[in-house]
Amino acid sequence: MGNTRILIFIWACVALLSVVKALSHEPELGSARVMFQTSYGDIEFGFYPTVAPKTVDHIFKLVRLGGYNTNHIFRVDKGFVAQVADVASGRSAPMNEEQRKEAEKTIVGEFSDVKHVRGILSMGRYEDPNSAESSFSMLLGDAPHLDRQYAVFGKVTKGDETLRKLEEVPTRREGIFVMPTERITILSTYYYDTKMESCEEERSVLKRRLEASFVEVERQRMKCFP
Repeated sequence: MGNTRILIFIWACVALLSVVKALSHEPELGSARVMFQTSYGDIEFGFYPTVAPKTVDHIFKLVRLGGYNTNHIFRVDKGFVAQVADVASGRSAPMNEEQRKEAEKTIVGEFSDVKHVRGILSMGRYEDPNSAESSFSMLLGDAPHLDRQYAVFGKVTKGDETLRKLEEVPTRREGIFVMPTERITILSTYYYDTKMESCEEERSVLKRRLEASFVEVERQRMKCFP
């Protein structure tokens, strides 16, 4: 009877977690990660490929091409957003033809039920819902008025301390934008795959176990046949 009650309790907890997750609209992260190394510290991103596949593909391709290198964070509005500039106009280094071609693409608005809360990545755009290019925001607070108006495509997975540093930079207001008084440069970017890293670690563990096993076999062999 006791085991039955425990099983019912576990099942109820699992069911409750599923309901909470569904209500929060928290999608699964893909295995790809991107790191932005900025003049204020590193920020790591994960992506929602099932929520905004075209947006994710576009941003990830720009990263692979080095498009965001030497770009900058042109907007820091404390409690709201830190926004990365468009690649085509925000870089200090010139672009090659392939980078420019990808940077100037416009992406269809992939709006979803994912909420704009702190840490979310959201595409910038003009009035046209399908005008997103390469500028995007990192949410510094909850912004429900952006829900279903801007495309959510990922979230910050590491680097909240860097976001907090950004919120402390001196700023000035320019029209609707709150902008830092100094350039916050994206020095470099890189990407990796968490699944690949996991596989490498597992291979390393297996290799060590096989080596240890081989040593033990040799030790036993020498013991039996000196």
